[in-house]
Amino acid sequence: MSNGRKVVVTDESPSGLNRRFVDTSTGGSMTRGQFATEIQRGNYPDYHVRTLDDGRRIPASNPNGSDKDNLG
Repeated sequence: MSNGRKVVVTDESPSGLNRRFVDTSTGGSMTRGQFATEIQRGNYPDYHVRTLDDGRRIPASNPNGSDKDNLG
């Protein structure tokens, strides 16, 4: 179920780790940790959080059957 909220990546590390995001509906900017928290609170149902072995929480879009899209 989509809530119409789209998030795009605005900053990533040299290794490709997404660090900052913007909600295109609200214009609000979030760090990776803030976005992960908002996902876990249920505010972004089209996304889920992966937890790496080192404890970092990584936001990820839910699978939708398309190989062409991702967080942005």
